[in-house]
Amino acid sequence: MHDTTDLQIPSAAAVAAKTRGPLLRRFSDADAMVAALRPSYPVFCLRPHVLAESARRFIDGFPGDVMYAVKCNPHPAVLHHLFEAGIKHYDTASLTEIAQVREAHPLAEAYFMHPVKSRAALLSASKVYDVRHYVIDHADELSKILESVVRRDIAVLVRLSTPPGNALFELSDKFGATPDDAAGLLQAVHAAGLETGLAFHVGSQCGEPRAWRTAMDIAARVIGAAGVPIRYLDVGGGFPASYSNHAVPPLEDFFAVIAEGLKAMPIGPDCAVMCEPGRAMVADSMSLVTQVQLRKDKALYINDGIFHSMSESAVAGVKLPARLIRPESAPATATADFTIFGPTCDSTDLLPHTVALPADAREGDWIEFGQIGAYSNAMATRFNGFSSETFVSVDSPAFLPQ
Repeated sequence: MHDTTDLQIPSAAAVAAKTRGPLLRRFSDADAMVAALRPSYPVFCLRPHVLAESARRFIDGFPGDVMYAVKCNPHPAVLHHLFEAGIKHYDTASLTEIAQVREAHPLAEAYFMHPVKSRAALLSASKVYDVRHYVIDHADELSKILESVVRRDIAVLVRLSTPPGNALFELSDKFGATPDDAAGLLQAVHAAGLETGLAFHVGSQCGEPRAWRTAMDIAARVIGAAGVPIRYLDVGGGFPASYSNHAVPPLEDFFAVIAEGLKAMPIGPDCAVMCEPGRAMVADSMSLVTQVQLRKDKALYINDGIFHSMSESAVAGVKLPARLIRPESAPATATADFTIFGPTCDSTDLLPHTVALPADAREGDWIEFGQIGAYSNAMATRFNGFSSETFVSVDSPAFLPQ
């Protein structure tokens, strides 16, 4: 077991400096950024006002506490603006994410929501970062917590497996206890003298609000079978963003179904209801400006791709809105469908959809891709020596499909 006695919570002065947030160069829009910088490297254009609007939509609409899923976009500026907008709870899956949240925002709550954790991480999360909330889906994980966490005034949520619900990624294939096992785990948590909770996740980019009601009905039966008081109910993430090739109902429809389902849940007024949005919180808040490095007939080679900021296009198949930027002259009004290749030597480094752009697109032009706030910089590799690390702030509206 690793010794954590030399780890320290940062000083008040250091905390105050960090909570002001990272200073990003600010522009009116992506066109102004390109005109000023003429970047030969990819540039993320963050829209803090869009983050604030999204945070407020969840805070006002969801019937409970809102946790942001840090894995979706952990950039310090994103976390800063969400905190400033009122998001005080954070779904963290690793000691690194916990440290990032707690060191930058000591008043924020970090929840250790990964069902599988090392003993060293549990010890540090508890001893150094004062984490009080943990998730399990197996009895061995409860044993780890009891043996490694230094405090006992903690909450342990049992993650329940749920059936498929029209999501792009079904997470219950990897995590989640069966209803019978979940009831037994709840009883074991309660017997250990810990606060007890139940959690589930219907899957990433879930387009069907009824999936939450189905999961809540199963959760209600589990709670009834366990017969122990439930202090926390986490209805998970999965709230979708609306892409041009994956239209979804408005978020308010999801909130309404969850609110209705809560009426039938066997929980008391002291039960804290939580959700953990990621994609729906940040997808529309950021765009990416890339540059064309070569044109071959109807193929464009750009300086970012699926191994870097655009993996979601390949993995999830989402189609991102795109437009050409050419400061010195107007592009052609006629359009053509282009194949887009990324910068690496790998032949699979191409977007799965063609992109409609002005027919005279050429080397040196820039292309702005919208809706790239989710799982972009968070999943980028340094494959072939390429990377995308530059962030600026822009004031323009979210770049969404027309």
